[in-house]
Amino acid sequence: MQCRVLTLHLKPYFRLIFAEAPFESGAGPDVTSVYGHCGPFKRWLGWLPEHEVIDTRDEVIAIEESIEKAMREDDAKGATGEWVGLLGFSQGAKIAGSLLLRRQIREEGGRDLEGHNWKFAVLMAGRPPLLSMERDQDRWGPVDENDVLTLPTIHVHGSKDPGLDLHRELLKIWCDKESAQVIEWDGNHRIPIKTGDVEAVVNPLLALAEQLGVLTVDLPV
Repeated sequence: MQCRVLTLHLKPYFRLIFAEAPFESGAGPDVTSVYGHCGPFKRWLGWLPEHEVIDTRDEVIAIEESIEKAMREDDAKGATGEWVGLLGFSQGAKIAGSLLLRRQIREEGGRDLEGHNWKFAVLMAGRPPLLSMERDQDRWGPVDENDVLTLPTIHVHGSKDPGLDLHRELLKIWCDKESAQVIEWDGNHRIPIKTGDVEAVVNPLLALAEQLGVLTVDLPV
């Protein structure tokens, strides 16, 4: 629901598909006050003591399957075109950035690119660190500190977000400044919905997509 204005602005150029996180979760007061009727609520990762401890391999598989399921269902509806980018908010931004970095690391290591050839990611209010998304690991952990994300990213930060310093840290430490763009807007921990704020995200996103050659529709002159 929060992405409705963003989706509308991108509709001529992109089809946005929303994957549902795999694990059930409680919702914070900011969520329940507005979206309390929209449950059940989900999470990508555990962070509270009451969250069930899940084998890391199983957790990675569950995350991958949630994304693949959304993609398969969209394809089954007749959607066409290449899957080119990732967009995530909060925990979803961490997952989006981590998946993009996994693609980069595999390519740099000469490994087969399992999955999809993501070109860029939009990271909204994402916190560090980026995580290893490989299945063959004993526990969750950050990727090597030398593995800086050099594939293109657009970072969207609310200037009134309590986690702003952490969002800036993700940008500063984990992403190459030459390939990253940052947009800060006058808001808290949510997705922009006012037209001016949304356009501030959409315009550089479309410019990046044109630069990467992934647009199938010409931008207006």
